[in-house]
Amino acid sequence: MAVTYMTEEGLQKLKDELLHLETVERPRVIAAIAEARDKGDLSENAEYDAAKEEQGILESKIAHIKAKLMEARVLDTADIKTDEVQILTKVRVRILKTGTEKTYQLVTEGEANSLEGKISVTTPIAKGLMGKKVGEIAQVQVPAGLMEFQILEISL
Repeated sequence: MAVTYMTEEGLQKLKDELLHLETVERPRVIAAIAEARDKGDLSENAEYDAAKEEQGILESKIAHIKAKLMEARVLDTADIKTDEVQILTKVRVRILKTGTEKTYQLVTEGEANSLEGKISVTTPIAKGLMGKKVGEIAQVQVPAGLMEFQILEISL
């Protein structure tokens, strides 16, 4: 099993999702199966087939989340230093080509959310920023070409 690192917030989101799937979605799917079964001949019952397929997908999601929770290790923000870019740090950068400033928080894959400025540590930009210090220039190869970022600030 591979260890999955996440924040306390990410762990809680995963637990909440599992609770929702088990207490809301699973009973709904079971009720749909029972309703479709009551309609008669199962061999020609598309509703029954669809409900059973949905149940299979749901149970797969539940199993996947449970496995992730078993593998999870919580990252303690007290152990995170801000002298260089690393997981869980926020980094304010200037894109040298445009002069635009952006702030990214480097997070685990499961917590990435581009609308919130949270990027996965597995992305090219995050990989290029990792280990850099304030004032340094990170050259990052992205699909659109080479981008240069100047590190302006690192915080939690």
